[in-house]
Formats: sequence, structure tokens, C-alpha cells
Amino acid sequence: MDASVWILNLIILAAVLFSDLGTRKVGRMRLLRPFIAAVAVVPFFIKAAAVSGNGLALEVAGAAAGLALGILAAALIRVRYDAQAGHAVSRAGLPYALVWIAVVAGRLYFTYGAKHVFRASLGHWMATTQITEGALTDSLIFLAIAMLLARTGILAVKASRATSRGRQGEAFADTADTDRALRAC
Repeated sequence: MDASVWILNLIILAAVLFSDLGTRKVGRMRLLRPFIAAVAVVPFFIKAAAVSGNGLALEVAGAAAGLALGILAAALIRVRYDAQAGHAVSRAGLPYALVWIAVVAGRLYFTYGAKHVFRASLGHWMATTQITEGALTDSLIFLAIAMLLARTGILAVKASRATSRGRQGEAFADTADTDRALRAC
């Protein structure tokens, strides 16, 4: 495993925690930024994605695990509509941060362990299953990107729903105010 896995994981962790912890506005750029980052980052870090065999299966499994972990992380984000500001806001706290920290720490430990702890057994497994180091590295990158994109997609859906419900609530409140005003006349 090369430094690209370390760099990518630490960048994603810092970006996610910075943009999500606490109460944050859910705006267009917050939702687009991870997709833009994925498009910009993937060409630099993906060396030669496997197109068949066990390498491809491992990469697909990495992406699937990332989707599942992204869904778990997104489940820990609360989203509501801020009527005064006129947009959705999210709130993420310690449980959300711990999921991201645990996942990144696990990926980084695996990267370290592959070189220093279980190198021989991993090498034997890779030779037996005909999985290249590139496919293994790429699967970790796919996991990271899929987790980020799944979290972002679910955040977008939650924000859209909260905004829709909030605006409907405003409409009902306006109608109730109008009805009270008409009755007072």
C-alpha cells in the first residue's frame, strides 16, 4: 500500500468532520463538494482498476462496504428546516464522528498492517486469489469514496424532505394566520 491511501483517508476524514460536526447549513456547495472531490481525486489515486476476476470482486466489495458505512454515518445526522434562515440545517455529533474515525482508523491500520504486521499472510492470500496490490489499494479507495458519496446522497435526501415539510408547515401557518385575521374582521 502506498501513501495515497493514507493521504486520501486523512483528507476525507478532515473534510467530513469539518463540514458535518455541529450544526451546519445544507447548501448546494456542501452537497456538490464531495462529488467534485471524487471526480478530481479518483484519477490521481486509482492506478489500474481491475476489470475482471477477483480484483474486480474485491473492488466491488469495497464500494459496497463504503455504501453501507455511508448509510450508517448518514443515519447519525439529524436534518431540520430552519424557517428563519429558509434552508435545511444538519446536526452531527460525537457518534457520527466516532463512526468516521473508526472506519478511517480501520483502513489505516489495514494499510499499516499490510506492510508490517500480516504482510506474509496477506501476500499469500493475494497470490492465491490472484489479487494485485493495485486492486487491493483501489478497493480501499472505492470504500472511502463510496462512503463519502452515500453520506452525501442521503444528506441531500434528508435536506430535501426537511425543506419540503418545513415549507409546507410555513404555508399551513400562513393559512392559519389568514383565517384568524379574517375571523377578526
